[in-house]
Amino acid sequence: MTYQSERDERAPGVVSVQGASYDTTEARPGRAFLARGTGRLTSKTWFVLVAGAILPILALTTWTLVSANDLVPSSRLPSPADVWFAGVDLAERGLLASDVAISVQRVLLGFGIGAALGLSVGAIVGLSRIGDILLSPSLAALRAVPSLAWVPLLILWFKIGEDSKVILIAIGAFFPVYTTVSAALRHVDRQLVEAGRAFGLGGPRLFATVQLPAVIPSVISGLRLALAQAWLFLVAAELIASSMGLGFRLVDSQNNGRIDRIFFVIILLAVLGKLSDSLVGLFERWIKRRWT
Repeated sequence: MTYQSERDERAPGVVSVQGASYDTTEARPGRAFLARGTGRLTSKTWFVLVAGAILPILALTTWTLVSANDLVPSSRLPSPADVWFAGVDLAERGLLASDVAISVQRVLLGFGIGAALGLSVGAIVGLSRIGDILLSPSLAALRAVPSLAWVPLLILWFKIGEDSKVILIAIGAFFPVYTTVSAALRHVDRQLVEAGRAFGLGGPRLFATVQLPAVIPSVISGLRLALAQAWLFLVAAELIASSMGLGFRLVDSQNNGRIDRIFFVIILLAVLGKLSDSLVGLFERWIKRRWT
């Protein structure tokens, strides 16, 4: 079978093959990617991975040397080995798996609810002048409220349970998505919108077909910020009122003087946050290919 391909003059780097479009431009600097059609990691991917590991390796090496030479008391800075064995001890007791599972569940629920509401309200504010006038001032004021300020009210309303924690996380995830989406929609090219209307698109169809694809990069940026906020608000919720989870484990370790566990949980939160951000990055690449 013979494939005919031609380069689209309107979109440099995009090749049309039997009606399907493929982006043949190189990945942006600093982005890891796979060799097309092979699934092999390219040399640029290896460079990104190795370069990204330099700082953690240097930090770990410095930490090990400082601990080995007793430059800082172990009561303030445990050795990497002590932190590792603290994690192993939590895993053997069955505490680590339950803490991670409940915290991840809370983050996913709160993030999903907050992101969905942020996208909806952001669309209303970004697309409607009346919605902007009515909602923007109040939401700007609520955005300035510190996360811990919500905790007493949520406990009073929803008691010490899952609802109060998930709602707090949803509040944290809502504002980054709302802010980025509403701002991006206000700056969508008006000629692009008018072209969509000329083709008979309007309302939800115009939003889904023209306006939303135009703000995909802003939506993804908002989702990444929202996910980071979700982890921050999770710890705030679990520090105050919880009997399970990584935030609770931090407080419990502090009360018991287990600084090795504190270090372990902090490192674990950093790893989980990075993994979740990487998943959003994969989603970003997938949705860009789909919309393209």
